[in-house]
Amino acid sequence: MSPVAAPTNETGDLTRLSAARMSELLAAKEVSSRELVQAHLDRIDRVDGAVHAFLRTMPEQAFEAADAVDRARAKGEALGPLAGVPVAVKDVLATNGTVTTCGSKILENWTPVYDATVIEKLRAVGTPLIGKTNMDEFAMGSSTEHSAYGATHNPWDLDRIPGGSGGGSAAAVGAFEAPLALGSDTGGSIRQPASVTGTVGTKPTYGGVSRYGLVAMASSLDQVGPVARGVLDAALLHAAIGGHDPHDSTSLDEPVPDVVAAAKLGAARDLKGVRVGIVGQLRGEGFQQGVLDRYAEALGLLEDMGAEVSVVDCPSFEYALGAYYLIMPSEASSNLARFDAMRYGIRVAPESGPATVETVMGATREAGFGDEVKRRIILGTYALSAGYYDAYYGSAQKVRTLVQADFRAAFEKVDVLVSPTTPTTAFKLGEKLDDPLQMYLSDVATIPANLAGTPGISVPIGLADGLPVGLQVLAPARADEWCYRLGAAVEAALEDQWGGPLLNQAPALPEGTASAAKPVSGTEGGAR
Repeated sequence: MSPVAAPTNETGDLTRLSAARMSELLAAKEVSSRELVQAHLDRIDRVDGAVHAFLRTMPEQAFEAADAVDRARAKGEALGPLAGVPVAVKDVLATNGTVTTCGSKILENWTPVYDATVIEKLRAVGTPLIGKTNMDEFAMGSSTEHSAYGATHNPWDLDRIPGGSGGGSAAAVGAFEAPLALGSDTGGSIRQPASVTGTVGTKPTYGGVSRYGLVAMASSLDQVGPVARGVLDAALLHAAIGGHDPHDSTSLDEPVPDVVAAAKLGAARDLKGVRVGIVGQLRGEGFQQGVLDRYAEALGLLEDMGAEVSVVDCPSFEYALGAYYLIMPSEASSNLARFDAMRYGIRVAPESGPATVETVMGATREAGFGDEVKRRIILGTYALSAGYYDAYYGSAQKVRTLVQADFRAAFEKVDVLVSPTTPTTAFKLGEKLDDPLQMYLSDVATIPANLAGTPGISVPIGLADGLPVGLQVLAPARADEWCYRLGAAVEAALEDQWGGPLLNQAPALPEGTASAAKPVSGTEGGAR
């Protein structure tokens, strides 16, 4: 089924406002944080039955945080720009007192007793957390069809995927159920969903945002980042969650780049002297014609704003996908070994025979893991096995080194690199479930940045056959501000043409279907 009714954008609809605008209204005391939380929870109740972006809502915690912000503001206390602005959270991040499943049956009742560092940071600045969003199981997928709790649907066309693995966060933001969301990006799981839902998604520099409390899939690739409807909104969230964390050994001990200032600078649309490199390996064969058309138009906009655009050769990018799908499952097989039915998660007894450690572990993993997770564990275990380690995992790491060298060489010539974020627009639900290799190709443009640890952003650049297309901007490590400057410039130029954000052109969603997201009784509180 596909929504057909025209969208509305009434002045009084708080959910249609940008996070930056919500912040202004809160500061001016023209709206309360409680009103914003209520508006978004009401929106979830009306439309999430069709979208299924949320696995659970957290009204008690959200209202508690909102009321605290409203009281502090009434007393005249100094508050940060996101104080009182609701945020949704991908269900891969530990939230104290609220079930965190990672989209898997094996963790269906796991309630963390601590917060991930990014959650701690958001609570500290007064952002109400309104719910946990759906995802591919343990972040393994490109479509959010591999969740143990059902697929999420794309707000632009409910018959299509919202991307993955963070399709829940992108769909929640795109469906106006949340102004901001947190995601995680291992091979494109923030940027790819942003591209196909018409939202903005950023993968920060590896180590720029703490991974403490992020349930790991591939530790050398995973990165937490923001999902938003605009570049400035994404920058505000990035600034709130970034920074050094002593709990994370990979955390960078340096200040967060001034991404908010960069987004504001980019909105002025002055790119004179900025050197933009077109990645020659990330266009052409395998890319949908409509995607290439929007990409060409975006390149023209960059030139119109004064950028110097040239083609850059990154030959090792052609091998990045293959290297990734050896490194990632290898690390995943190691990380998921902890789910042994002994310490946490579900425990399933074998149907027959003695209940030994081995048989209980086997029965639990058989019942708790989905097909895609099992596929990647098997692949990773094989790649790490004796006799094959050097041929597979070792060779993949050599390719990773070559990809990093290509980035270094490219950034000696240009300030940023650009490409389409995804080769195609959102495909139909079920279309690629029986062909994992075709599914993996969805991440061909996003994977190189994860292998190299460089930052990237996806911003909407128009429609192809009525579905969103994204532009990816990649910058040198520790230079995240370049992503925001270029992204904001493109966004401002296109919104002038469109008369507002691309999401204003999205079809209206059907309302009235009961939401699948439910508060978790007895797990809303917990120690802070």
